[in-house]
Amino acid sequence: MGRLKTLAASPVRRGVMTRTLRPMSLALAALAALLVGAPSAWAQSPAAPAKAALSDAVRAPRPKGGEFFGLYLMDKKVGWLFTDLVLMPGEPQKVKSINQMVFKAMVGTRLSERNHREERVYEAKPEGRLLSFSVVQRGDGGDQTLEGTATADGGMRVVRKRLGHADEVLPMTPPTKERVEDADQTRVALLRKANVRGFVLDGMDLETYGISTTLEPSEQRTLNGVKVKLGKATSISDKEKVPVATYVTERGEMVLVDFGQTMQARKETEAVAKRMDLVEVFGLTRVVLPKPLPESARAVPGSVSLVVTGLPEKFRVNSYRQKFSAKPDGNVDVTLKAAAPAKAALKGRPLADPDGGENLKSTLMVESSAPAIREQSKKIIGDEKDAYQAALKVNAWVATHLEKDYGASADRATDVLRQKRGDCTEHSLLSVALLRAAGIPARRIDGVIYMVNQDGVPALYWHEWVEVFVGEWTQMDPTFNQPVADATHFAFGTEGNAEITPLIGTLKVLEVK
Repeated sequence: MGRLKTLAASPVRRGVMTRTLRPMSLALAALAALLVGAPSAWAQSPAAPAKAALSDAVRAPRPKGGEFFGLYLMDKKVGWLFTDLVLMPGEPQKVKSINQMVFKAMVGTRLSERNHREERVYEAKPEGRLLSFSVVQRGDGGDQTLEGTATADGGMRVVRKRLGHADEVLPMTPPTKERVEDADQTRVALLRKANVRGFVLDGMDLETYGISTTLEPSEQRTLNGVKVKLGKATSISDKEKVPVATYVTERGEMVLVDFGQTMQARKETEAVAKRMDLVEVFGLTRVVLPKPLPESARAVPGSVSLVVTGLPEKFRVNSYRQKFSAKPDGNVDVTLKAAAPAKAALKGRPLADPDGGENLKSTLMVESSAPAIREQSKKIIGDEKDAYQAALKVNAWVATHLEKDYGASADRATDVLRQKRGDCTEHSLLSVALLRAAGIPARRIDGVIYMVNQDGVPALYWHEWVEVFVGEWTQMDPTFNQPVADATHFAFGTEGNAEITPLIGTLKVLEVK
């Protein structure tokens, strides 16, 4: 267990909060005071000819000195954000975007703190390209710095720096398509009165994803006792797939960002933004059950049926483990099943990935091509050719060799292997890396698992485990040493994506059958 620790790493896998906000230049701004009653910035006449060469991202009105936001999960303060975009002093042809997120909360009995800061430099002209970037990560999950510089062929040279390690040059293929307008699509869309589509280089995995911002009808809201007309735009990343609604005053001040019904970024002064509640996110975000699950849910083969509400249709994907049926009252019947893979389907390794190769890929986090990972994988598996038997060996080795330590977070498989401790995210990350290194397609699964904690309340807690292709897909749980993840596992997404964020606080179990 430990999936909610990922909130500390980004709303929701490490870095997700930043990834969700980055596409909008982390437009979760907080202002010392809301300025109202001024002429509409969106109704200004076009810029003077001398500034015609500047991108709309630069021309769009914004507060000077940057903006602070308090970050709230289910109305509890769990972090703060800062964002700014300015022309570089002495270099008016360049613009710098600064985005910082700090997350701080109790996860179990441990204090989790994450600091993620990104600086990006673009050409200031329209469609100006990304010239350089730095990503600095500190705290829970490990420390590292990524420094990227544009190359003559349009690509990026990226260097990873970690204490105690030699600097690494990381490949960037293909080159990012990110442009200066993508640093703040919300303000660009409001200035142009048009929807915007572009790309963003993700600071966690160095992949480029599409990002689009759609204008919405303006809204009247009461802020500080005054009715204010707010521009509204909704952004969505091809990675997270979470609609994020941003509200902006006519003077270009961002005052509120909604991540569904349970997560918000609210404008605040710097002092207020940095004053946080010490929230225990496990208890805050669990899904309480009306009664305990039957013992049949823990058997393999085994099953359990639930009636749930607050489950959007996109999460109701029928699979070999989960079946969904909509009820007339709007609720959903869910059947969870667990069984070992069919012997007739099992194959030898290496195996082709049925999804085209993503589940065999070595990434910045998975690192399955790292020499230490490949060597350890070979030691564990030996000459075993049967993919399923090899996967069982990996699952058992990780379960028995990693110390269960909720406060020992690591975002990279090589770090997990070196420290040999962590919670479900570390167990899953290392397992996937070892499996891919052995030519076995594998991915991390995000969802909830049934537990009864010390308070005796039966509930579903956020968790991460592993899915492996051994001729057919099967799920394992290296945290709890389950060669087949039992039917108490309810999956919602893969690979630490943030798309599960809207479920937090809204998913409810009405009945256990």
